[in-house]
Amino acid sequence: MNRKNKTDEFNELFDRYYAKVFRLCRGYFNGNSAVASDAAQEVFLKVWEHSDSFKQESNVSTWIYRIAVNTCLMYLRKASTVREIKTDKFPDLPAETYPAEQEEKLKLMYACIQKLDETGKLIILMMLEGVSYPEIASVVGISEENVRVRIHRIKINLTKCVQHERI
Repeated sequence: MNRKNKTDEFNELFDRYYAKVFRLCRGYFNGNSAVASDAAQEVFLKVWEHSDSFKQESNVSTWIYRIAVNTCLMYLRKASTVREIKTDKFPDLPAETYPAEQEEKLKLMYACIQKLDETGKLIILMMLEGVSYPEIASVVGISEENVRVRIHRIKINLTKCVQHERI
């Protein structure tokens, strides 16, 4: 594939998945948009750097989500990761702003999501992004039926957590 096609394909992937990856990362970092933005950009650096090695044995979205999860976990393990890129132009990043009341609800939900184990976080964050159950199962490495059961249990636990935190 020539350089132009790689750039075009990357731009399409970025446009299609950046907001989803950003929200997934934001969930991992308890709603911290600055760290989530850094991690999401790191994800797409890895997508760019490793696009030639993608074997198409799974959906590209599954591959990107796996990179996102691993990147977020790496950020959580390392207190600071610095990566420099020299570029003349970087794509515009979508801003996510919410009314104050909705922002408070999101903070509460993120706080409750942080109480989940790593697999639970991944499952619920992907579910909230509208990722299909088969794709979640593929990323997490469990059966689709197990995904359904885990989501049901996670929803119950999150509901209890949100209600308890509001009291």
